[in-house]
Parts: sequence; structure tokens; C-alpha cells
Amino acid sequence: MIDLYTAATPNGWKATITLEELGLPYTLHSVDLSAGEQDTPKFRGLNPNGRIPVIVDNETDITVFESGAILMYLAEKTGQLLPQGLSDRYYVIQWLMFQMSGIGPMQGQAVVFERYFGEDVPAARNRYKNETRRLYNVLNTHLAEHEYLAGDYSIADIANWAWIKTHRWARISVDGLDHLQRWIDIIAARPAAQRGIEIPPPAGNSTKQKTLGASITTR
Repeated sequence: MIDLYTAATPNGWKATITLEELGLPYTLHSVDLSAGEQDTPKFRGLNPNGRIPVIVDNETDITVFESGAILMYLAEKTGQLLPQGLSDRYYVIQWLMFQMSGIGPMQGQAVVFERYFGEDVPAARNRYKNETRRLYNVLNTHLAEHEYLAGDYSIADIANWAWIKTHRWARISVDGLDHLQRWIDIIAARPAAQRGIEIPPPAGNSTKQKTLGASITTR
């Protein structure tokens, strides 16, 4: 059984969608970020950086933090969502890193300056929104000739989609990016993606701990 420590954020959804896609049973531990639970000594013992998600695989006694590393671990554990061949494997990994180094940081900062920063800084808002839109254009061009980012559906698609699905919250338009919109829609139609973005439920409607998985879902 896997213990998952997470919250309802794009990085958190990356882990829940992947677990749901793979059908792995797991115990959900909701981390209340607004209450600072990520800064407690117990959580810092799992991730010194104090960020979600974190998994503890009780079968192997391995703890993994950083969402990209978690996706790779789960894919390697099951032999799914990440090809075995060297070329195909790194084709997926490079698009996973595209999200980790580009989409996540840029869109994350766009959200901060659009929604949460204490003062209006138009230069910062425009800088991060424009860069995120540029990255969307990169994906749109690539997806014009590919159904998914790297061959078959993979952890690269999960990682990027979990962030891009929230583009409206960052006030970043996908107008004119027809290939990107097609890709957003086909992943949104996947049952595991639909389940994954509801775990844990939004703040105020959550259960601290649940046992979940393909055969023992309690939602």
C-alpha cells in the first residue's frame, strides 16, 4: 500500500491522476496547506522542502517527494506510462521536464501575480503570463502532429495537463491553440483524470484520510 500526502493543487493532481490511471491502491492523507501542516516536523521528516505531494511506498520502504520524481517512480514500479526503450523513455522524460522546468514555474508565478501578490506589478504579471502562453504555443505546435506529447499517453501528458487545465485561473487564454485544446479535452475525458482532480476534495469538503484505489475507491 502507498501512503499519499497531498492537497488539491496541480502538483498534487499529478500524483492522484497517475495513481488512478495505474489502479494502485493508496491511502490518502490530505495536507491542509492553509493551516501550515506542510511545515510540521512530521511532514518535514517526509519532505525537508515542505511541499506536496509525497508518497511512502510501504512495500519497498521508499519515500519519494517532488511530483516529477513521484510520477517516474510509479511508472517504473508498474511498467506503465513510461516506455522501457532508451529513446522512447527519454522522449517522455524530456516532456515531463518541460513541465517541471517551464509550465509549472511560469504558470505558478503567473497565478501568484494575478491572484495573490499584495500589490499590482503589471510587468511581472505580463512577463509570466506571456512566457506561459509562449510555452503553450510550443505544445500546440508539437501537438499539431502528435496525439499525445510523447507517443502513447504517458506521465508527460499527466504532468502538463494537471497544470494547463487551470489556465483560466492564471488568466491565460488558449484561444487559437486548437491542437492544445484538443489534447486538453481528450485527457479531460479520461475517467482516471476526472477522478484524480477530485482527490482530495476542495478545502472545506475533505476527509483527512481515505483508502483509495481502483477496486476500493470510497469517493
